[in-house]
Amino acid sequence: MEAYECLMTRRSIRSYKDQMPDDETLRKVLEAGTYAPTAMNLQTPILVCVKNRELRDRMSRLNAKVLGKDTDPFYGAPVVVVVLAAKDKPNHVVDGALVMGNLMNAAHALGLGSCWINRAREVFDTEEGKQILLELGISGDWEGIGNCILGYVEGDSPEARPRKKDYIRVVE
Repeated sequence: MEAYECLMTRRSIRSYKDQMPDDETLRKVLEAGTYAPTAMNLQTPILVCVKNRELRDRMSRLNAKVLGKDTDPFYGAPVVVVVLAAKDKPNHVVDGALVMGNLMNAAHALGLGSCWINRAREVFDTEEGKQILLELGISGDWEGIGNCILGYVEGDSPEARPRKKDYIRVVE
């Protein structure tokens, strides 16, 4: 898919098939995330790709609890990529946000749906969230930037909403 077309047609997907993406496609999406620009090329984020259903569901329950709901905030997506960034770096949130953008655009270019799911910070600030990181061998002071859910789209992708009138302002 041409880069410009990819940027113009990517949408947040909230309905997924119960089908795990193949490892090669996931590898490419994850690798694209690592090529996002970061301040001073410090590469402060890390990506945790969760394919394990039990852990995915555990994280879903924690996320839903923060949200105050009991539904799946991951919309049935089989894969959750958690983007974490080192808190001691001043641009860690922006660095992680750029990684999230690369993940979502790469997923679309490779035929997967994606959506940024918030509350990673709140989840991984809890004791249970910190315990999950320790169980995964991740220690240190990390901030959850976002959860990028991935999977094959169930149904049609939504249409783009109109852009607001004053979105762009040109100063000459």
